[in-house]
Amino acid sequence: MATKHLDADLSGTPVDQTKYRSIVGALMYLTASRPDIVHVTCYCARYQAKPTEKHFTTVKRIFRYLKDTINMGLWYSKDTGFELTAFSYSDHVGCLDSRKSTSGEAEYVSLSACCAQVLWSRTQLTDYGFHFDKIPIYHFIKENVEKGIVELFFVETEYQLADLFTKALSEDRFKYLVRRLGMRCLTPEELEVLANEFA
Repeated sequence: MATKHLDADLSGTPVDQTKYRSIVGALMYLTASRPDIVHVTCYCARYQAKPTEKHFTTVKRIFRYLKDTINMGLWYSKDTGFELTAFSYSDHVGCLDSRKSTSGEAEYVSLSACCAQVLWSRTQLTDYGFHFDKIPIYHFIKENVEKGIVELFFVETEYQLADLFTKALSEDRFKYLVRRLGMRCLTPEELEVLANEFA
């Protein structure tokens, strides 16, 4: 929930690389169940070669956020409909250090990468017993549209969930997108009730 981007901080005080990398690695592991920290964790990962106090402070701030939202997570009920949905976004000047695209690819190439990930996810989920007719991807991928594998929708900026993973956001915008992502805050008691209910 920040509106400022990290930079290389070339004049900053260096910190222990091994410790910094270990902490960022732990955060990367957590991103599988906490998509709300993907963007800031990936930003911190950029500076593993020469981390400074500024970067370490940001990492500590992520952990404070996680502590304050410890019961937040994704919940998939097996009795509700499940839809595989993807959002794609390309930022051509997101890196303050190099002014290069954060994805390093032209927009259509990053969309292809998104489509490839969706197709892989679809295969995995099909193996687990989920079945999909069409997968909505919110951008243009002609070949898979023609095959009927993906379905396209235009998304207004206000509803672009990809912003959560690509931009520093105000607190209100961040919380709004986290809710739209489907994350919920559940107490341990609620988790136990839900686990027993769906067991």
